[in-house]
Formats: sequence, C-alpha cells, structure tokens
Amino acid sequence: MVKIGLFCAAGFSTGMLVNNMKIAAKEAGVDAEIEAFSQAKMADHVPQLDVALLGPQVAYTLEKSKAICDLHHVPIAVIPMADYGMFDGKKVLQLALDLMK
Repeated sequence: MVKIGLFCAAGFSTGMLVNNMKIAAKEAGVDAEIEAFSQAKMADHVPQLDVALLGPQVAYTLEKSKAICDLHHVPIAVIPMADYGMFDGKKVLQLALDLMK
C-alpha cells in the first residue's frame, strides 16, 4: 500500500481532490491511502508517508517542507495549479506515483 499525504493551508481545501484521487486509485487498481493535512503539521505526518504533495497555496513552504521530508526520505512536490484547481485526481495520483520511482 502506498501512503500519500496532501498538505495545504488548513488541511481542508484538499478534501475534494483527495476523494478524486481515491476514486482514480481504485479505478487503476492502486492500493493507496490518501489523506489531507495542514502543512503546519507536516512533521507529525511525514514519517508515516511514502510521498508528500503540497497544495499550490503553500508552495512557498517547499524549502522548509523538503527539509522535513528529506529527514525521512519522503519525496515531495508541489501539485500543479491547473491539476489542483480542476481537482484532477488521476493526474495528481500519477504525480505521486511518479515521485516514488
């Protein structure tokens, strides 16, 4: 099972995207646990994850977030604004899976 964490300003705005990613994972036969969290709580959640994604609204925290992720060997990227805005669960899931390769 792959564990994916999406981090945003408060942990709420990514809810719809998380749901769409879960649907995309099920359709693709990918066993995934996908959750949204506040970026402020990243250090609490990263140790349990395989990959971390930042919402575009917190892209400014990438350097700090990457330092946290690097401590636990967890890849991280910022979700492209277009994919985030369209709640494109398939594309964002693929981004997460590609980061793990």
